[in-house]
Amino acid sequence: MKVLALDSTTRAGSVALVVDGEVVDERRGDGNRSHAERMPGELVALARAHDLKLPDIDLFAVASGPGSFTGLRIGIATIQGLALVTGRPVVAVPALDALAHAASLELDVGSLIAAFMDAHRRDVFAALYRVTDAPAFDPARLEPIDPALVGAPDDVLGRWRAAGHSDILQFVGDGALLFAEPITAAMAGARIVEPPALAGAIGRLAAVGAQRGAAIDPGAVRPLYVRRPDAEIARDKSHA
Repeated sequence: MKVLALDSTTRAGSVALVVDGEVVDERRGDGNRSHAERMPGELVALARAHDLKLPDIDLFAVASGPGSFTGLRIGIATIQGLALVTGRPVVAVPALDALAHAASLELDVGSLIAAFMDAHRRDVFAALYRVTDAPAFDPARLEPIDPALVGAPDDVLGRWRAAGHSDILQFVGDGALLFAEPITAAMAGARIVEPPALAGAIGRLAAVGAQRGAAIDPGAVRPLYVRRPDAEIARDKSHA
């Protein structure tokens, strides 16, 4: 199975080609240019580099969020368009899941791993997982402990400590780097991991997901915002 995957949750994002469950090529995007300028060119160029045309792709995969609202919209619309033109299905993968899967490869069964993405406004998008004995990039490898949420880092960490999760072994994501100080102050012994490019993990998770019925019609993909878009908040205020 050939999977073309896209992550547009961050400014740079990434694209990847996954063939039979393995990452053949993964490329970070140019963060100096917007996703609107770069898509779908980066995906087409990646396929061409491996002598593939878009109809040769069996499955398209995309990060469903959370992340940049504009980036999410552009990324999802790009994948929907390519899938519709080629008649292929799509698997949408939450970015926090992909982050945690990519960083969980060397963790022991039972370890806790937290995904922390910068949500701006001094907030993070976060989720907490426990590692199981399932294979790498099998969706069952990570057991959700606390699903995707948004909040101030201290509030999120306090929530987890109050729930008895004070032994989180690993934090991953740009939010983990940004808020390393409060993390290490709250969680003794926690490791901070550099955020990897996500498209490869998204493609690998999508390949397994498709085998288990997770592939959907392109029109059914929905973004996972977690936080309401600013435009909606401003609209509600103006109506009030």
